[in-house]
Amino acid sequence: MTKMVMVVYNEAIDAEVTELLGSCALKNYTKVMGVFGKGEASGTHLGNDIWPGRNNILYVACEAAQAKQLLSRVKELRKHLGKEGVKAFSWDLDDDCAILG
Repeated sequence: MTKMVMVVYNEAIDAEVTELLGSCALKNYTKVMGVFGKGEASGTHLGNDIWPGRNNILYVACEAAQAKQLLSRVKELRKHLGKEGVKAFSWDLDDDCAILG
């Protein structure tokens, strides 16, 4: 089964998240930089003087085992970083829609 993992994180920890992908042997992803949002734990990021900071989003299409590993590593990173903010979500991709490689 092919999965899509979406990792949303504070732009300040971009290097840590990129390293995390490498530790999972994931080389292919789509990154959306400078997005805005509000999280219960991480607060509001609107990129302005009142609500500074922005988020990045990574989309990673991978096999289920790799997705499980990535989600586990994000969970570990959350424990270490606390307020910096990183979350991950995953969902199944239809085999008809998922073309990898």
